[in-house]
Amino acid sequence: MGPRLRGDDAVSVEKKMTMTTLQPSGMLTIGDAQLEYRMIGPSPDKAPTIVMLHEGLGSVGLWGDFPERLQAATGAGVFVYSRAGYGNSSPAALPRPLDFMEREALDVLPKVLDAIGFRRGLLLGHSDGASIAAIYAGGVQDHRVRGVALIAPHFMVEEFGLASIRKTSEAYRNGDLKPKLARWHKNVDIAFNGWSDTWLNPDFRNWDISQSLAYLRVPLLIVQGADDQYGTLRHLEIAQEECYCPVEPAIIPGAGHSPHREAPEVTLKTVADFTERLLSLHGEGAVEGVG
Repeated sequence: MGPRLRGDDAVSVEKKMTMTTLQPSGMLTIGDAQLEYRMIGPSPDKAPTIVMLHEGLGSVGLWGDFPERLQAATGAGVFVYSRAGYGNSSPAALPRPLDFMEREALDVLPKVLDAIGFRRGLLLGHSDGASIAAIYAGGVQDHRVRGVALIAPHFMVEEFGLASIRKTSEAYRNGDLKPKLARWHKNVDIAFNGWSDTWLNPDFRNWDISQSLAYLRVPLLIVQGADDQYGTLRHLEIAQEECYCPVEPAIIPGAGHSPHREAPEVTLKTVADFTERLLSLHGEGAVEGVG
């Protein structure tokens, strides 16, 4: 099935019905869930905005200072939120459905973008968040999204990555990982088990979203750590094979699964350069009247 269409009229009507007046941080009501968020710089209805989607164990807080540094480097607004089950957002029901990333991309993310008054910008996702961003960009023809930046995306399941998840699960149950994650998640067991139990479910081995890539029609940046413990460079190769849009690879030497933390300077410059080229941010003010 091809992408859903989101024309100007539909977006305008939905935005007027659902748009929330944003504070620098707070809670966003999406359906029955309260999602925590942080907004840096101008609001999404006033300026181009980078919407950030966190990793499978991430949250607003776990991005660290990368959102602030990205905003300072680009001048764009930056909007970060925690999905249900993560950070201080509402808990999620477990077990998560095996198509939870597709649901987040096609059911939840459109409501988030409308609620914040998103008018133009990029999606920036990390790990599971990168997969969600790719599904959205390939599954929804949204004229507001001018490009997608993916950090360590997953397009299919690799035994290599599953072995690392098993090690992480052992560290959570018998090591010191749980108290570390509890600093960032109000419902830490929901956050962790919702991620690990899904990925390690035998029925999840056939999960594959590479078909979504064929429908991408905006430039794509893929940032991959050369030493990523959760995924090989096969994911980058899949994007280059499947996509008809421009694919810009950036392999970061010495970085693992989180290059924005392990090699922050080069990752920041890579993402900022990509953003500025697509959004023409130098000297730009509000997006009023900008096509």
